[in-house]
Formats: sequence, structure tokens, C-alpha cells
Amino acid sequence: MIMHREMLHQARVIAHARDVTLGQMIRDLLAREISRTTRARPPVRADERLVAPLRARLAPDLAEATGWEDLQRRLGLKGYALRAAGGGLALHSTPGDQRICKASELGFSYSRLMRRFCAPFPGHSHRWLFDRMITMSEDTPDIDVIEPF
Repeated sequence: MIMHREMLHQARVIAHARDVTLGQMIRDLLAREISRTTRARPPVRADERLVAPLRARLAPDLAEATGWEDLQRRLGLKGYALRAAGGGLALHSTPGDQRICKASELGFSYSRLMRRFCAPFPGHSHRWLFDRMITMSEDTPDIDVIEPF
């Protein structure tokens, strides 16, 4: 392994301060990095090449639905359904119930849909999100805040 002189010098100083050999310090650093990398969960994001056509295909249904039941019916006619997923919603294929993407990746976040339908998603475990949203909207007048840069 070839290392710049100053880097090697600083590494030796750090190893000495930690009372370990330079080799041991390097092994420990590599072990931590390998562990961090292999344990890290990749973000659950759908492939944009898949989402873009879906967004175009489902946008009218998402935009025109009058409530949760109407939205599920419209999506069902095209082979999809929304399911609760953490603090939001995910689009699933039907039949098979395979997760496709988050509703927010289609441009319709859970909070936006709750606000529009004035109700939480049926059976969603995060009911408090709706309660908080309603409380916030009652306490906050309809104003736009423009912050200086």
C-alpha cells in the first residue's frame, strides 16, 4: 500500500496516541467501515424509470378522486392499491400485493391526500398525523410566509 508521507505520519501519530500499532488502527478502521457499509439499509426508493410512466398514468386518478374509497376504486381498476407504509402510503400492485413505490414519489404525499379528503387513510396506524394536521390548520391562519435569504 502506498500512502502520502504526511498522511502516513499523521496516521502514526494517531495510532501512537491510541496506544495501538498502525496496522491495528488500519484493521479497526476497515472493520468499522465494512460493518457500516454492510449494515446500512439502502433508501427505499423506486426506480424513476418505473415511477415516471406510473405518475403520468395515475395522476388523473389521484387528482380527481373525491375520497379514499373513490381513489382506491380508481386505482383498483388499473391494477393498483394504496397501503399504509410507515408514516405514509405506498402503491402496491394487485393482485400480488407487490410494493411499487411511495405515494409521495407519484407526487401525492399522505399529508396532501389527508388534507384534500379531510380524513386519514382508513386503518392507517398513524392517525395522530391527521389529528396534528387538523390542529395545526385550526391554529394557523391561511397566510404565506416569505423568508429573506
